[in-house]
Amino acid sequence: MNALAIDCAVSRLVIAAKKDDKSCTGIFDIGMRQSEILVPQIDKILETAGLKPSELDYTVLTIGPGSFTGLRLGISAVKAIELAFGVPVYGISSLKTYEYPYKNLKLPVLTCIDANKDKFYASVTDFSDNGKVILEEGDWSTDEIFEKVSELEKLFIAGPDCEKLKSILISKNLKTELITLCPSIDTTQALFELAENEKTAGNPALKDFDGPVYMRASEAEIKLKEATS
Repeated sequence: MNALAIDCAVSRLVIAAKKDDKSCTGIFDIGMRQSEILVPQIDKILETAGLKPSELDYTVLTIGPGSFTGLRLGISAVKAIELAFGVPVYGISSLKTYEYPYKNLKLPVLTCIDANKDKFYASVTDFSDNGKVILEEGDWSTDEIFEKVSELEKLFIAGPDCEKLKSILISKNLKTELITLCPSIDTTQALFELAENEKTAGNPALKDFDGPVYMRASEAEIKLKEATS
């Protein structure tokens, strides 16, 4: 299949295109400057992969939780391709994307993204117990995460901010054995596989009105609410 994948959930932007069994990936650790390069780099990566947007079978992106700005930029880019060329868009949970490479570990896996203010977007899935959900995807305080995992013997922590959360949990005297690896930088392979799983299962692509998944109000919304309350 021919496809484009974008991970825009955090400040590190990852874009990949694949043509059949060959792929091209660009990784841009540029903080909040994603808007300057997203569209030009999509064009460049598609060109390098020998693809035109009209030749894509689908696009896929992390749809949240994550950075408000990054998620909006990502979905705007792929929706433009959809509008112009009729290419379906698949949106995959950011946490599920970061969890996916570790699904065969036979351990509980905590996936996290730093949400600031002593909170993390996080979930915990126990792959030693048929994928049992221990902690639903949410905007959790570190105390709430601690409470949910404190009875576990071992816990693998994944996601771009796994080391930060690991340090915090250790500082709270968590007795659970915590395991981390260097977070995967290229998350697009997981996106390709998850999107194709969705297609194989016959699950629908995003509808026109579907947008990013936000788990909290933006700073602007919070300030507006404070000003009008």
